[in-house]
Amino acid sequence: MARSCPVDLRALRYFVETVRRQSFTQAADALSVTQSTVSKMVRQLEEELGQPLLIRHAQGLQLTDVGEVVFERGQEALAVAQALRREVDDLGALSRGSLTVGIPPMVNVFFSPLIQRFRAAHPGIALQVREAGGDVIEQMVQEGELEVGVSILPLAPHSALRAEALGRYPVCLVGTAEAAWARRKRPSLALLHGQPVVMPGEGFALGRHLRAWWQQAGIAPRVVAESGQWDFLLSMAQAGMGTAILPQPLLQRLSLPPELLVRPLPAAELDWAVAHVWAAGRYMSHAARAWLTVCRGGEGGAGQGGGPQAQ
Repeated sequence: MARSCPVDLRALRYFVETVRRQSFTQAADALSVTQSTVSKMVRQLEEELGQPLLIRHAQGLQLTDVGEVVFERGQEALAVAQALRREVDDLGALSRGSLTVGIPPMVNVFFSPLIQRFRAAHPGIALQVREAGGDVIEQMVQEGELEVGVSILPLAPHSALRAEALGRYPVCLVGTAEAAWARRKRPSLALLHGQPVVMPGEGFALGRHLRAWWQQAGIAPRVVAESGQWDFLLSMAQAGMGTAILPQPLLQRLSLPPELLVRPLPAAELDWAVAHVWAAGRYMSHAARAWLTVCRGGEGGAGQGGGPQAQ
C-alpha cells in the first residue's frame, strides 16, 4: 500500500524558486528569507517525499529524476493555490486582497507614480512589485505565479500570453568617441559586427531581441559583459569596455558624462515596446483588473500624467 505523501506548499514554493534561480542565495533574496531557511525547507520537502530532489555540486544545482517531476508538478500546484487565493480574496471585491506585479528593473522608473495612484485608489489591496527580466516575468505569468506583469514586445516565441502596449520608444547606442558608430547620426546595429558590446543579460527581453536581430542579419558583435543593471552597463561603456545598448527613456532620466555619445537606432531595426502581459483565458482578479485600469488612465492613472504612454 502506497504511503500518503503530504507536501508543505511553502516548502514546495521554496524548492521551485531555488530551481528557477539555480541558487539557494538568490532564492532566499527573492523570498525575503534567509538562505538557511530555504535550505531547511528544501530538506524538509525531500524528507516528506522520501527522495532526494537536488544534487548539489560546485557547478550549481542539478535535479534528480524525482526532482524533475516535483518541479513540474510543483509549479502547477502553486499556480492552482495562487488562483484559489485570488478568487477567495475577490469575495471582498476591492476592499481587501493582494496583487503582485512583475516589472523589469529597466522599466520600473515609469511605475512609481502608477503604484502611488493605485495605492491611493485601493488602499485595502496590498500591492507588491516583483523585479525580474521580461523573459522571466513572461514565464511567471504563463505558469500562474503572477497574474500580470510587464515585458517588452514582441513576446517570447510560442507565447500564449495576451499583451497590451503601454509605450514605444527608441533604443540607443551609448559609447565613447572611439566607437565604430560614433560619426553616424542614426547608426545601424550592423555597425557592431565584431565590436565589443555590453548588454542586458539572460532573462531580459531586450537582450533576446538583440540576439534575434543579430542572428537573422548574420551579425556577430563581441559581447564582453551582460547585466540587468542599466547603471552598471553605462559605467562599463564610459570605461571604454564596449557599446551599451539601452532604451532612450532611461537615458533621458540620467545626467550622462560628456564623454558618452548617444545615438538612436532606426525604429525599423529595433525599438523598446513596453507592454502589460497576462494569461489569455485565465481568471483575473478584481485587483489585477483595477491595476490595468489605473495604468490605462482610469481611476487617477497614467492618463493624468506619469507612466509610460503609447507613441
